[in-house]
Amino acid sequence: QLQASGGGLVQAGGSLRLSCAASGRTFSRYVMGWFRQAPGKEREIVAAIAASGSTYYADSVKGRFTISRDNAENTVYLQMNSLKPEDTAVYYCAAVQRWLIRSPSGYDYWGQGTLVTVSS
Repeated sequence: QLQASGGGLVQAGGSLRLSCAASGRTFSRYVMGWFRQAPGKEREIVAAIAASGSTYYADSVKGRFTISRDNAENTVYLQMNSLKPEDTAVYYCAAVQRWLIRSPSGYDYWGQGTLVTVSS
């Protein structure tokens, strides 16, 4: 199971850190991804981190967002800086055992989502 948290309301230019806590003893083997879905839009990948620590970022968030993981705590984080109104969405964490999967349909496990609202 995946449990996402940390969303909220923030002004443009502000920061938030999302967390995704995973249950189970094999967390370290999984590729963890963060996705987002804005109203009326398709779910899209934001960032992913491999078991090795390799990372991927969507072009829209490069230089502003940082994904990290703490395998001892079974948690993956998404540090979001310089937030923009277009970052407003429900953010989901997901897990898969292959690298690199960009499509949401390729992920096996999903958290419940946490809402991020960025005001202008």
